[in-house]
Amino acid sequence: MKRFLMCTLAATVAMSAWMAPAQAQDKKVRAQMGWAFPSSTGLLGPAQARLVETLRAVSGGSIDVKGFEPGALVPANQYLDAVGNGSLDMAFTVSGFWTGKDIAFAMYASVPFGPDVGEYLAWMKHGGGEKLMKELHAKYNVEVIPCGIIAPEASGWFRKEIKTLDDLKGLKMRFFGLGANVMQKMGVSTQLLQAGEIFQALQLGTIDATEFSMPVADLTLGFHQVAKFYYFPGWHQQATINELIISKAKWAEFSPTQKSIIQAVCDANTLQMFAEGEAVQFAALKEIQSKGVALKKWPKNFLDAYEKAWVEVAAEQSAKSPEFKKAWDSYSGFRKDYAIWKDLGHLK
Repeated sequence: MKRFLMCTLAATVAMSAWMAPAQAQDKKVRAQMGWAFPSSTGLLGPAQARLVETLRAVSGGSIDVKGFEPGALVPANQYLDAVGNGSLDMAFTVSGFWTGKDIAFAMYASVPFGPDVGEYLAWMKHGGGEKLMKELHAKYNVEVIPCGIIAPEASGWFRKEIKTLDDLKGLKMRFFGLGANVMQKMGVSTQLLQAGEIFQALQLGTIDATEFSMPVADLTLGFHQVAKFYYFPGWHQQATINELIISKAKWAEFSPTQKSIIQAVCDANTLQMFAEGEAVQFAALKEIQSKGVALKKWPKNFLDAYEKAWVEVAAEQSAKSPEFKKAWDSYSGFRKDYAIWKDLGHLK
């Protein structure tokens, strides 16, 4: 993993040097980028702004992107359609928001009881995951590039302590991706809200609980003001991939050099998000705890129940969605092979 991160950064720096003559010949391409997260959101907000700034800097100004807050141009939950029809040039988001189109989109965002960052990136970059991701997005007329990653998330904020599995039944909870299907099997009523909608829903009692992201992001959204029980580990999202989606028409405007720059900058953004995400969580947790929040860990019987439900969900979705089955078979096959290396090469 360390070698991947170092090589990515080195490649980006080197590229900016040898591409300088080519950049001078590239025409300026302007684009509007929708952001999935409010710019004030810890880690995620600055990552979006950094992506815009880095694209401009590394391209010598020939890639002129302007970022917009969620909802400023298009509601964030409509980015895929907007980029697909060309009414929005590009968006920095997460493919798990598009499960209403096909549950397979969630496989390229986060997978319950899934791999850590190194294994997930290995499947995406060298195990066929990114190829399948691109094929699925192409059906909706968008180009997609993995453009960030965070690991891991928290499991969720609850207004009341969860002492037994029965305490989950009847809860209304904001939940993302495939994890939502698992929680539904536990008797939870789930809905997918965008980042800026969650606090008010929690405050008004429209929902009883929520998961969103990692501590540094959750802290800035203020959930601690309403919910005082914060659960770990994030079994549903041990690693989460961000994506950059670009309309096919806008993608065609970029030169080969500019397309290479966008790819390299996304790789560098992935590096930075992961490294920063690992560095800032403990300070956020200390602050959250100082605000009277109880940090809780799920007992083994809860995790076992979640995992049992997840196995059922994976089988059900494989039967329903050919695209999901294609991704699941690729992912599962890679993980089976990777386990040989993981067992021998990694400390346990």
